[in-house]
Amino acid sequence: MSTTGRRPGVLGTGAKVAGIVIVLIVALSGYYYFVSLPNSRPPSIIIFSADAYVAESAYLGSGFANSTGAAYVTPTSAGSLALAQQIRAGAQVSDFISVSRSAVTSTYLGNRSSGWAIAFAGDQMVLAYVNATSYPPGMSSALSAYTTARVSNSTADWKTFFGIISSGTVKVGIANPNADPAGYRGWLVLEAAGYTYASSNQTYFSSQMMTNHGNVSGASAAALIAPLQTGNLDLLFIYRSAAISHRLAYLTLPRQVSLGDPTLGSYYSKFTYTIATGVQKGGAIVLFVTVPNNSTATAQALEFVKYLVSHTSSLNSYGLAVFSPPTLYNSTAVPSEIGQLVSSRSVALGGTL
Repeated sequence: MSTTGRRPGVLGTGAKVAGIVIVLIVALSGYYYFVSLPNSRPPSIIIFSADAYVAESAYLGSGFANSTGAAYVTPTSAGSLALAQQIRAGAQVSDFISVSRSAVTSTYLGNRSSGWAIAFAGDQMVLAYVNATSYPPGMSSALSAYTTARVSNSTADWKTFFGIISSGTVKVGIANPNADPAGYRGWLVLEAAGYTYASSNQTYFSSQMMTNHGNVSGASAAALIAPLQTGNLDLLFIYRSAAISHRLAYLTLPRQVSLGDPTLGSYYSKFTYTIATGVQKGGAIVLFVTVPNNSTATAQALEFVKYLVSHTSSLNSYGLAVFSPPTLYNSTAVPSEIGQLVSSRSVALGGTL
């Protein structure tokens, strides 16, 4: 019997070639899909956030990522002035959330300032502390004086309170003013307190604090939270929203000195503090968002601003005073996306940056 022909289980030459072609097609298709897949998703945005507001920035960033499919990146955080210096030096960034108006201008950002920023919420300075069953004598005196002043609201009682916290018997954390605006704002509170409660002597309490070495400095207010919690500090000048985020007890300050009342802007402007880059004038505490020039993923960065504007109401739970509507400040023409927010009255015009 003849045994010519193909053996069982062995492919002929033509079938082998066809099989190889099919494998190559499948492999190339898979490669193309793998390479093109990342480009089918919106790019990641890089958020630089004032460290006191990293929780709020993370909340907004993750919400934006969930709604658009963009990859989520944990915000980079530090003091607003320090972040501005990083951006100016060439750091990759998409959106910058700052608690300093000057930090979003060319004074700090240089040619990376886009010339516009949107103010979307306000805050106030408080004195944070840790609840305890007992306190050192100086702290006990301060808390007692505070209770008295809150009830009476008299000039004499507030003078007594601020006199105690600047006496050196209480260790008060104040961030580095050159890196974190919360630092120079702590000193501005003391300046305002001197003017308001010590016969218009602006430097009364701030000079006393420096003379008595009652202040303890740190890179930022956030960096001073741990020393506060371990008892190395008695009080800490910090934003109210940050105290809430970190579940710290805090002393609310009178509106004349808290820098938290937008209607008292001209009053706050009486007080100044000089840092390495110049004089910082007092004003109501405001959160800004901007997209720096040469930003990473610019289109997505502008979409994030639109998302933030439409979700500001959710920030009330963080202790912020949300602006309705947010306000645009600009010294240059704004991108069309931002112009649309103004046209739709989602954002109001506030003047030059």
